[in-house]
Amino acid sequence: MVAALAAYFVAQPVLFAYAVTHVQRAVVPEDELGVAHEDVSFTTSDRLTLHGWYVPSRNGAGIVDFPGRLGTQAHARMLARHGYGVLLFDRRGEGRSEGRGNMLGWGGEKDIIAAVDWLKHRPDVDPDRIGGLGLSVGGELMLEAAAKDPDLAAVVSDGAGARHVREDKEAIPGAEFWAMSPAFALADVSVAVFSDTAPPESLFDLVPRIAPRPLLFIYAPDGGNATEVLTPDYARIAGPNASLWSVPDAPHIKAIKTAPAQYERHVVDFFDKALLGL
Repeated sequence: MVAALAAYFVAQPVLFAYAVTHVQRAVVPEDELGVAHEDVSFTTSDRLTLHGWYVPSRNGAGIVDFPGRLGTQAHARMLARHGYGVLLFDRRGEGRSEGRGNMLGWGGEKDIIAAVDWLKHRPDVDPDRIGGLGLSVGGELMLEAAAKDPDLAAVVSDGAGARHVREDKEAIPGAEFWAMSPAFALADVSVAVFSDTAPPESLFDLVPRIAPRPLLFIYAPDGGNATEVLTPDYARIAGPNASLWSVPDAPHIKAIKTAPAQYERHVVDFFDKALLGL
């Protein structure tokens, strides 16, 4: 019994923390964008060089499509069809990008802020027309980046959930959370040690700072991600310019496949209004 408890409350959280800080993709995904794009690189505030692809803008607006170059390609194709410039790139510690990876995204908002700054200096992009589309942990990081960078003018957050114990507390029912809280706390400490990165501020503190900029939250209530239940809460505290689209039949961050026409309409209409004034 003691051994079982030790495994649950000690070994498992530490192994989880090691995995999320050390198991990263070392290769660049196959290029299946299907639209003309450039190989690009840019530098973060902590001096890491990140590598990615950029689809030039035809309508004066640019979108940071995050995270990575794998699950983001369908979104890039969709946005490019409507004239948007799209920047997708390997986040720190993955693919060709420098740095130490962290699958929970701690510290990764610097990558998005650097991407926004890069777009601001593109001749094809109006610096007042830069948006972001984030998936899962990318949705969480996009919210954090928007709270810290006013140049991110509009955000679509698809599947945002929890990144650490302060957010887990809001996602997991009371008794169950308190039963698991020692393991959650040890996992946070272990991630901080392995990554040499402090836990980020809670999104419950960050999201209200984004107002009055527009936000679109996409939510898969039956998608299988336990902490995605926080998405409606984030939408609620984001202010009057936030909207929530619930897709009950979609797996986590797969609404673009489950309901492609509706996804395209919701996302493109949102950016057209927020960035182009259409």
